[in-house]
Amino acid sequence: MKIHEFYINRCLELAKNGLGNTYPNPSVGCVIVHKDKIIGEGYTSAAGGPHAEVNAINAVANKELLRSSTIYVTLEPCSHYGKTPPCANLIADMGIPKAVIGATDSNKAVSGKGIQKLEDSGCEVITGVLEEACRASNKRFFCFHEKKRPYIILKWAESQDGFIAPDPEQRSSLHPEPVWLSGKASRQLVHKWRSEEQAILVGTTTVLADNPSLTTRDWFGAHALRVFIDKHGKVPQKSHLLDGSTPTLVFTENEAHYNNSNTNQLEVCILNKELPYEQQLIKALYARNIQSMIIEGGATTLKGFIESGLWDEARIFKSPVSLDHGITAPDINGRKRVVSQIGSDTLTVITHSEE
Repeated sequence: MKIHEFYINRCLELAKNGLGNTYPNPSVGCVIVHKDKIIGEGYTSAAGGPHAEVNAINAVANKELLRSSTIYVTLEPCSHYGKTPPCANLIADMGIPKAVIGATDSNKAVSGKGIQKLEDSGCEVITGVLEEACRASNKRFFCFHEKKRPYIILKWAESQDGFIAPDPEQRSSLHPEPVWLSGKASRQLVHKWRSEEQAILVGTTTVLADNPSLTTRDWFGAHALRVFIDKHGKVPQKSHLLDGSTPTLVFTENEAHYNNSNTNQLEVCILNKELPYEQQLIKALYARNIQSMIIEGGATTLKGFIESGLWDEARIFKSPVSLDHGITAPDINGRKRVVSQIGSDTLTVITHSEE
């Protein structure tokens, strides 16, 4: 079993290369081993391209070796036709006699069917190798299919004394520009995170105070879908979020405010004032096949998702800066998983206690 874990670990490393580029597909890693030597490896291409298994098989120079090799993969090979043919069929057709799989696919289109196809072809299948790590590798995918909602990441920076921003009145007079609590290295890391998620959300107060662009400027990668809440139609038409540079979704009770927006990149979603907006937002994103979202503020928006239990992970930067008073940082309880130093900031990652 230890040798299987060694190769699945390599698969996990490969899978990281596809993070943020494969939606709606999971990011999978795959290696093919012949007589204790890796002869092919691959990871999932961008959506519509070859899956990890296909890329690994294509990387094998001598295809005859496949008939006496073992294929390792972090997630159960697909068994259905989508934009690409089923990987389980390819593995069977190539005569690969043994497959080691990290986690079973919970997508109802697969969910054991890929394993069954392999076994029916005479392939020996071993499952559950480093299963927890393999599921964590595709936590967004599993959350989407099992909880029927996006994987939700909360992110904020707070001062040494526990505030996320100055008081609005203090800021308007003393801090007219956005107040950066986190350092340059932390801000670049946030842009990397943006490139890995499908959507990014902020509330009205953050839009009015910071006029954010919410784009991935300091890291290579695609922009996430920009999402913001503007219940009463307070966001000015000249705001960066309405510049038409990338697809944007606004949730509002005031549809008329956006009737004259000069961009076809904006989609308006009407909120029902009688229902919790968090539930409405999650339902709308799920319907649009959004598997992950990072929430960058402000305090009211973050608090709403925390109190509703609609979050999976919180990433909190603690700055060496003190504000003395201001808007108090959210209160959150969960399992503290990671603490690391990012420049002058301390990053803490907390996961929901349900995990």
